[in-house]
Amino acid sequence: MSSAIGWLRPEKQGIYLPGVDSWIDPSIPVARALVTHGHADHARGGHGHVSATVPTLAIMALRYGAVPSVDALDYGDTVALGDGISATFLPAGHVLGSAQILLERQGERVIVTGDYKRRPDPTCAPFLPTPCDILITEATFGLPVFVHPPIAQEMDKLLAARAERPDRCVLVGAYALGKAQRIIAELRARGFTDTIYLHGAMEKMCALYEAHGVPLGPLALVADTPIDALKGRIVLCPPSALGDRWTRRLPDPLQAFASGWMRVRQRGVQKGIELPLVISDHADWDELTATIVELAPQETWITHGREDALVHWCALRQIKARALELVGYDDEDEM
Repeated sequence: MSSAIGWLRPEKQGIYLPGVDSWIDPSIPVARALVTHGHADHARGGHGHVSATVPTLAIMALRYGAVPSVDALDYGDTVALGDGISATFLPAGHVLGSAQILLERQGERVIVTGDYKRRPDPTCAPFLPTPCDILITEATFGLPVFVHPPIAQEMDKLLAARAERPDRCVLVGAYALGKAQRIIAELRARGFTDTIYLHGAMEKMCALYEAHGVPLGPLALVADTPIDALKGRIVLCPPSALGDRWTRRLPDPLQAFASGWMRVRQRGVQKGIELPLVISDHADWDELTATIVELAPQETWITHGREDALVHWCALRQIKARALELVGYDDEDEM
């Protein structure tokens, strides 16, 4: 696949298509960007033109301001970039609107996964396995220790903690885009119909999810609720608010944190977390390796996380692989 290097190459700022001066998830403002999803380490403001799914563009507008020129795409839509290159947006299963990007030129096929997961999620379309010659995959949880438990198990822990402490509220730190809405939807799927209370920073993103067809049930703001009414309730806030003075308005909050990083017990201890919830919107080790086996690309490029372990795993199986060194792709504690 050496011929593919001529029309696609990794740069520190993102994946670059030099023949059409286009970037995938660039960390700097560019004239033309293809964006996989709305998280800040993949999307940003300042681009001249953006190709992305309709929900991703709405998320970008909410977070970074409107983009002056866009291709607003549904899953399966293809954009002709020029120089014989096309880009097709396919479900990634990460958050609302998240997409893999299939790049094709003269019969060569490259998949850029962006962030993805293989677990079911009621708030977004499931990952679509797509054959390719080169797979460019994330590796956020690219270590064998990271094998995520079933989310039903973590929801049971959350509901049990609430039932056992009726005079306290359970305060769940969860990333405001994706994780919070998934927790709400999973609770609803388990028959939890009570009002769920939100930090004000989560209100607009939850409204955006509902506007794009993801029902979340009764929600209310903590700021609009008397403190006594929050006893025995579930409250969601951004992780940054867990240690904030804002928590003083809550009735003896039991602090929980929803993140794949909670698999490492010490991370929860360091943050003073009483209830670690191992909930991730990224593929775990088993899903990363199974996806490589399933797609059987001629070459795998690995980025955004623990690249070395996954490169080593590939080498042991005589799978050609390389690590990319992209800037601006930092692990977000909240995820």
